[in-house]
Amino acid sequence: MATIYCTATSLDGYIADDEESLSWLFATPAHDKDPGGRYGDGDSLDFDQFLPTVGAVVCGANTYACVHRELTHDGQDFAWPYEQPSWIITHRDLDLPDGVRAHAGDVREVQAAATEAADGKDVWIVGGGDLAGQFADAGLLDKVWVHQTPVVLGAGAPLLPRRLRLRRERVERDGQFTAMLFEVVGPEPRRAGEVDGAAGVYAEG
Repeated sequence: MATIYCTATSLDGYIADDEESLSWLFATPAHDKDPGGRYGDGDSLDFDQFLPTVGAVVCGANTYACVHRELTHDGQDFAWPYEQPSWIITHRDLDLPDGVRAHAGDVREVQAAATEAADGKDVWIVGGGDLAGQFADAGLLDKVWVHQTPVVLGAGAPLLPRRLRLRRERVERDGQFTAMLFEVVGPEPRRAGEVDGAAGVYAEG
């Protein structure tokens, strides 16, 4: 069981553009629509392979709003796309679908509830970046899994606005996406020459 921040990002590190749109993401072909297909470690970083390993979902209010907009822009009724127990981190009074709960407290509290609900499976942090950062601040974020998209946005919502040292575990091509899985090592020190526990672990390889 792990807590994983899995998301798509632009080449310049944004998970939504400056109009909070994901149109650039949905315009990017994955392996099933790209002649290049995939290479790398089999299907291990295929998003379709990831979902069955997820036992609980945690999502920020802004990310929830983006998902809501994208799924209803053509006039369709909104349906939360995940069947797993889900939490939206928000102080707003949102009209949430069945099976989706609001949480306004510390991320440690929702982590405990999500871990119990996941029953041995992974907890997926959908986004946004600051929510993933709160999990990292609390020492609760285990992995970062990004699907890097060949587009530059120039501005928008940042991927993960924290100083963190990561260790790359895998890199694969998924159509036009570059899928990368990282282990979270810990905070990245600021002062030149400073070596803390996280940097020492990284140096040991």
